[in-house]
Amino acid sequence: MKLLISLSALLIAYFTYGFYLSQTEMALVPSNLNRTTQTDFYDYRGVLNIHTNQSIGSSSPQLVIEAAKNAGLDFIMLTDLNVFQRNEMMESYHGNTLVLVGSKYSYLDSRIIHYSPVNKSLGSNLGEAQVKIADLLSQSTGSNPDDLLILAHPYKAGFSWSGEIPSGLDGFEILNEKSLSNRSWELAKASTIWSLLTYPFHPKLAFVRLFNEPTEELELFDRLGQNRPIRVFAGAEASARAVPLTNYLIKFPSYQRSFEFLTTHVLLTSELTGNAVGDRTKIFQALKKGQSYLCFEPLGDPKGFIAVLQAKGRQHLPGSEVSLSPGLTMKVSLPAKPKAFFEIIVYKNGTRFSTSNEETISVPITEPGHYRVQVRVSPYLPLPDAKRWMTWIYTNGFSVIP
Repeated sequence: MKLLISLSALLIAYFTYGFYLSQTEMALVPSNLNRTTQTDFYDYRGVLNIHTNQSIGSSSPQLVIEAAKNAGLDFIMLTDLNVFQRNEMMESYHGNTLVLVGSKYSYLDSRIIHYSPVNKSLGSNLGEAQVKIADLLSQSTGSNPDDLLILAHPYKAGFSWSGEIPSGLDGFEILNEKSLSNRSWELAKASTIWSLLTYPFHPKLAFVRLFNEPTEELELFDRLGQNRPIRVFAGAEASARAVPLTNYLIKFPSYQRSFEFLTTHVLLTSELTGNAVGDRTKIFQALKKGQSYLCFEPLGDPKGFIAVLQAKGRQHLPGSEVSLSPGLTMKVSLPAKPKAFFEIIVYKNGTRFSTSNEETISVPITEPGHYRVQVRVSPYLPLPDAKRWMTWIYTNGFSVIP
């Protein structure tokens, strides 16, 4: 009897705490902003690294696309693992969401994401694909305009890359949802279990609690960026694995939830038109050039954010190579002032170059180097947590040459 009373009291306390959690607002900028910028660029939000039931995911491509539409995404990239025949019929607009169909391949001990609007297949089996990947990776930087090669989760346990980064690799993921979860488990198992318990009441808060700065990935980005163009991406690693619960299968986290956490925003100089062929080329080229920034979405919708290098009346997006000249300035603007402590940090070659607590900044650039921007915030998390710093936005790099 005492055990039953204790269990009942524990359940009541758990659900009372859950109600308390459900009242917490995570977004640090208003959701009803008029999200325009003072620039000529257009911001489109997408998610990369998605698996369907064609490989290791749990839902059909059609259901995955429906989840992307419900999440309000402008584009997604399907990347089924070791599938050698792309479903080209899926590569089109579905409502307002553009679907790109890429692939993900086992390569050495790692995973390589490949997408090309021209080269539809890398082979009919894994051996052929690996030979083609090896050839693409061995090419000199910037010599291949038709293929995008991304190293997924470079430091994920069991799938980490060893050795030097090949010259033909376009970039790698600095953010990956499963890597964040795995890292949280390695660093603090009790906290990770607590996040799992909070998930039913506040999924976004649960994921925020898992966040740890991708220090190794950022160090790699800064080191490589000083010597050659290198791009960074966010990967959902979405598969919505089915977890059996009595007579039901619970997909955890669901595809739609996965799409609401880590996003890649591409910045274009002209709007998407609704023509799938032309628009997929625009998205591909923006990803290839690094005209993008990455966002930890539970902290707020970043649309309206912009970071550019400005010189002689021209504005240069992330991923650009710009010659050092008098008056060269880094311009950064947030969509609104966050409702918590925040800082905009400009990094040069991996070291803090400038830090500001203003929502719009102009930083003179007087030295060559590899520059990038991070926007960090310090939200107040519900008990038993408190304030903590975490990054909301990461930009791709700017190369300033003599």
